Amino acid sequence: MKLPEIAFSKHTLNNGLTVVLHEDRKAPIVAVHVWYHVGSKNEPAGRSGFAHLFEHLMFNGSEHFNDDYFQAMERAGATEVNGTTNRDRTNYLQNVPTGALELALWMESDRMGHLLGAIDQAKLDEQRRVVKNEKLQRENQPYGLIWNRIIYATYPKGHPYDHTVLGSMADLDAASVDDVHEWFRAYYGPNNAVLVIAGDIRAPLALSLAEKYFGDIAPGPPVSQFESWIAKRTGVQRDVMQDRVPQGRICKVWNVSPSGSIDCFRLRLAASVLASGMNSRFYKRLVYDDQIATGVSSYVSAGEIGSQFTVSAMAHPGKDLGAIEDALDAELERFLADGPTSDELQRVITEGESQLIRRVERIGGFGGKSAILARGEVYWKNPVAYLKEFRARRAATPEEVRQAARRWLSDGTYVLEVRPFATLFAARSGARRDRVPTVAPPPDAIFPPVRRAVLSNGIAVLVVERHTTPVVHVTLLADAGYAADQHGIPGTASLALSMMPLGTQSLTSLQISDRLARLGASVGAGSDLDGSSVSMSALNANLGASLDVLADIILNPTFPEAEFDRVRQECLARIQSEKSSPRAMALRAFPRLLYGAGHAYSLSFTGTGTEESVMRLSRADMMAFHRTWFKAGNATLIVVGDTTKEEIVSLLESRFRNLRSGSAPGKNIAAVRHQCAPSLFLVDRPGSVQSFVFAGHLAPPRSAPNHLAIETMNKILGGSFTSRINMNLREDKGWCYGAWSLVATARGQSQFIVAASVQNDKTSNTIVEIQQELHSIRRDKPPTADEVLKAQKNLTHSLAGRWETCGAIEDAVTNMVQYDLPENYYNLYARHVRALDQAQVSEAASEVIRPESLVWVVVGDRSKVEPGLRSLGLGDVALIDADGNVLPDE
Repeated sequence: MKLPEIAFSKHTLNNGLTVVLHEDRKAPIVAVHVWYHVGSKNEPAGRSGFAHLFEHLMFNGSEHFNDDYFQAMERAGATEVNGTTNRDRTNYLQNVPTGALELALWMESDRMGHLLGAIDQAKLDEQRRVVKNEKLQRENQPYGLIWNRIIYATYPKGHPYDHTVLGSMADLDAASVDDVHEWFRAYYGPNNAVLVIAGDIRAPLALSLAEKYFGDIAPGPPVSQFESWIAKRTGVQRDVMQDRVPQGRICKVWNVSPSGSIDCFRLRLAASVLASGMNSRFYKRLVYDDQIATGVSSYVSAGEIGSQFTVSAMAHPGKDLGAIEDALDAELERFLADGPTSDELQRVITEGESQLIRRVERIGGFGGKSAILARGEVYWKNPVAYLKEFRARRAATPEEVRQAARRWLSDGTYVLEVRPFATLFAARSGARRDRVPTVAPPPDAIFPPVRRAVLSNGIAVLVVERHTTPVVHVTLLADAGYAADQHGIPGTASLALSMMPLGTQSLTSLQISDRLARLGASVGAGSDLDGSSVSMSALNANLGASLDVLADIILNPTFPEAEFDRVRQECLARIQSEKSSPRAMALRAFPRLLYGAGHAYSLSFTGTGTEESVMRLSRADMMAFHRTWFKAGNATLIVVGDTTKEEIVSLLESRFRNLRSGSAPGKNIAAVRHQCAPSLFLVDRPGSVQSFVFAGHLAPPRSAPNHLAIETMNKILGGSFTSRINMNLREDKGWCYGAWSLVATARGQSQFIVAASVQNDKTSNTIVEIQQELHSIRRDKPPTADEVLKAQKNLTHSLAGRWETCGAIEDAVTNMVQYDLPENYYNLYARHVRALDQAQVSEAASEVIRPESLVWVVVGDRSKVEPGLRSLGLGDVALIDADGNVLPDE
């Protein structure tokens, strides 16, 4: 296949700012990226975590817009507004409607050239609290501490990579305003930055705007950078740690050559041969054949001055980590001795190139074209440096890959064993800056035409043509989902869908995996609350052959007994893993408490069932699920991409006309009464350093006539960064990394949900604040006209960005099918949102928000949070397990 080449022009302003431009007019949006060549490796001793802390400060206002950065971006309809920090760079990114380009450039340039006057002690203290809560939230997750352990063990003291990006609590506490100012002056000059503008632009105009907004910013001092510091190791270092997890895990790490080097490219190929796909060496040996692991991975964490090659395996519950390590070592030794086969190498090269084709469909975000161009320029002064890697991959021989692996993986191994903790399951400038640029009202985003057809057996087909990328997405959607488990055993829908691609009457799971990899196609299958689907992404050139595989999976799954036993054990391990994750524990327990037993929505939001229910499942249950729900009258085929209706309908007819006819049984999604009083449940997670506060109540179905008013109201309450709940708990109080609310839509009654991971000592306070916010928007402080206008702008101006990719359009069409939306729904969406008035949004708040009916679930350390919870006056605190079963109060 032909490698996609990204056309660009590159310019350097007089102050040293590099500007990279790329034109792509498939959608009326522009991606604006600013990458600074500074990361955690530039931090001096005693200031770990400083680069990341400063990234947060960049969103807190600049001299000419001394307000939260998201305030302006949300009104403009920006999407993917974010910033990230790694070891080598800090980046800021946003996608904006074309008419908001000047706003984005003004905002980015103001914080590049005019930040210091807006940073004070209060802002530093606020963001320091937020960052510390982010660090706690990450480390509170299962296996959340292992990467800290690996970094501290594998790099010598004084190496630029000898500490984590988030840093230490002590160093964060020590940061001062003077440190912030010095960091900005040293690293945030235009001469240490790359600006990428990509999308619906004319390059000459975009360059003139870059000059207008960035050209008068003075350069900073020269910045020195290490070219290489690999920290090659010798010998074997062994380490053991305990964690509150149900499964053991083993990690093996080697320090290897930096990104951009030929050996790094070849090591990535080696990693893919070892662990990418069911036919990879590690997966086939440990997961498929020996069944001693539930998952295995191998990858290169590429860094500018040095990289790490990591192998990680998750132990099957009850299996010995020593046996797993022996199997990993045996396969690695075989690879080092013999190298990959030509066949294996070609498979992973094809996989990598097909993934690249899918990445360049997007102009922005973390993996799209703008990020590719910025990365190449920052690290190698070449925006299309990615072509060097992919050409090197094509040229690599099996022997060259083997030799690279031998050079770096034969010695210098760090081995970390993570063992389950025994008590886991115990209960300067011109006047142009005086005014923020106005945003030109975008034209109504036009959803591409949906063309309909019906196959001879009655399957409905919806086709959307999109010829910008040679990729076609095909999904068969069945009206089933987790709710279908009401007719069977909890966990059936999830397990059956995960097994469908694992064997047909003519192909084994390994043959399916191999065939898809060679075609550059991928297949995914899964369920959500209301639907079950099997999806494929295929290259246009291989569409017919790819559809052959997809149809075989959908029409002829055999659910092989050997595969069933293996996958069921993996499902049991996944359930145990969910019961160690605070968020997953709440998601498992909540539906049963909300809907009550017997309702189709009362099962775990994760869809995995319980250990007891999964052990009752049999291969016969899988076959019965497929016979019951995968019928022509219960299915829709959705096609989006580089094809035509005439071409694809013919291809589908010849492959899917034999899907059995008939319809499926109904599901009990009848309305449930709201609770008359709030209830409070506690899941004990001993040793938890944060509490996960989760609450919700019933809400109208997705089909409710006032759904858009509800959606707009939730934007104001908790559905955006600048929403009331997040600004209260994160920005004002600093108790958490983020807080949010949403309406989890469903065909039946939906769920209004609000959640946050918060400091232990602020658990009960958080509940009080959330209650106050809900009462306030309902009665005391209804949505203001300005809040409504901001939410309307965010919902409507962002539409162009929402429909950039085939996958996004496919999701929208899926919503149309799943919730019976009219065919013109998305084309009228903006008009209907803008027609809402303040009274309608306020009415939605008063009708939907019911603080008196909330079901509260708190996952945390009982010994630390229970006294505060009992003092809230919300009734008894009921102790429950992660399945929602009430436990005796000891």
